[in-house]
Amino acid sequence: MLTGAGISVPSGIPDFRSPGTGLWENVDPMEVAHIDVWRRDPDRFWRFYGQRFAALKEIGPNRAHAVVAELERRGRIQGVITQNIDRLHRAAGSERVVEVHGSIEWSRCPICGGRVGLERMVEMISQAPGAPECLSCVSPLKPEVVLFGEMLPEAAMMKAHSLAARADLMVCIGSSLTVHPVAGLPDVTLRGGGKLAIVTESETPYDAEARVLLGGDVVDELEAVLAAL
Repeated sequence: MLTGAGISVPSGIPDFRSPGTGLWENVDPMEVAHIDVWRRDPDRFWRFYGQRFAALKEIGPNRAHAVVAELERRGRIQGVITQNIDRLHRAAGSERVVEVHGSIEWSRCPICGGRVGLERMVEMISQAPGAPECLSCVSPLKPEVVLFGEMLPEAAMMKAHSLAARADLMVCIGSSLTVHPVAGLPDVTLRGGGKLAIVTESETPYDAEARVLLGGDVVDELEAVLAAL
């Protein structure tokens, strides 16, 4: 399974670029979610990210996440590659998850490497304005997510590439498949002799090559797949 923002929309998390509702509709990501903003003005960075942390902490997985976890439990899928940072796949029970864009679960001190969990981060953000600081180094903490201007973690991409290369079938859920390098993973599966199924309401560059296209509500479509199995 390869999942994008669309699988989390039923949980109440907006995707990024849908007209009228997308996260970046009224905010320039280069001004609030770029690594240079965190380095130059961590207080400004955390004014945006702090609100996002607090909101995501209260959100749970939906039935689409639960179906993916159930398919893993049944031995139907080898793993989940996700572009999402919301940690909802793990909350739903998926165990073999590759988070290629990182996760909000932890924030790290760039000086000493100390980590702070999501619960504590939300407390720190609510108690004091500005960037939360490492208790040891008094250095601004950085979420363990891939910001604009950063490379994706090499280890995660190697795992994702390996899963894609071995896959008999890659099911792409809730992703436009336009953001690279993750958008190249379906091609890895195709070149390895595997097939594609796409579950998303938007068009993707791989629609013509997919054996199955499901364009309805992501929960309804995955519930139907589970029932058919």
